[in-house]
Amino acid sequence: MERIWRGHSVAERREWLLFIALVGPNFLLFGLFTYWPLIYNGYLSFVRWDMLAPTKTWVGLDNYQYLFNSPEFATIIVNTIVFTLAAVLLTCIIGLLIALLLNLPLRGRSGVRGVVFSPVMLSGAAIGIVWIYIFDPRYGLLDIFIGAFGFQSPNWLLDTAWAMPAVIIVHVWKTIGYAVVIYLAGLQAIPPELYEAAVVDGAGALSRFRHVTLPGLSPVVFFLVITTLLAGFQSFDIIKVMTNGGPVNATTTLIYYLYQEGFVGFNAGRAGVSAVVLFLAMLTFTLVQMRFSERSVHYS
Repeated sequence: MERIWRGHSVAERREWLLFIALVGPNFLLFGLFTYWPLIYNGYLSFVRWDMLAPTKTWVGLDNYQYLFNSPEFATIIVNTIVFTLAAVLLTCIIGLLIALLLNLPLRGRSGVRGVVFSPVMLSGAAIGIVWIYIFDPRYGLLDIFIGAFGFQSPNWLLDTAWAMPAVIIVHVWKTIGYAVVIYLAGLQAIPPELYEAAVVDGAGALSRFRHVTLPGLSPVVFFLVITTLLAGFQSFDIIKVMTNGGPVNATTTLIYYLYQEGFVGFNAGRAGVSAVVLFLAMLTFTLVQMRFSERSVHYS
């Protein structure tokens, strides 16, 4: 310790001690609640444990082999990718369209912004319960609306072809208000002088959107893609309440499979494997997006 402090004045030593005293607890808590769970989950993926017995049995790669050899695994991966990518695309695209509309000088737009954002503040469980009644094929609001045009409403939550679109719709409805607010902040940060210069150069509305709005929003789009991607991978409550992963695993994603193995089947090892796969998927998609952003995101 004396060797470390050698050559430093008393004032410098005090500054370093103050820095350690202020920052050290934060790093300790961050590591305790972030890195330690990751490390411990990695350990659990190599053991057999029912979360009740005091002992754990080391099984090596057996849990990984079970998951990868499971006939459900391919379906779960496809469901996870479809749900997440659809949620990202719909949230970002529809959110941008709504934000562009609410950015216009329209009467009552502040109230509309509040209405659009309100689903974000509601719990996924409550939203899921409400949408169960909306999707009811006998007396739901959606059935009444579709029936008014002479069509028969499908059995949304019990049909393997429609269950996934149904939960995607609800997830997007819940999260789109967040995207709208972020887009509006980005739109209002674009200097008006850029639009004025584009008008002077004879640029039309579409040209201004392409060459001024989109480049100006690129950091916002990058941020939203990352956040909605992570939210899609971790979406659980809506699926749990509305479909329980069914019918026939049609809406079972990795996060829901983790819940089934860990908290229904009491198999911490298999749940740990699904958590590892989920973490690697989130990390891979995030790194790919960050790599892509180097060429497509403009910060000035």
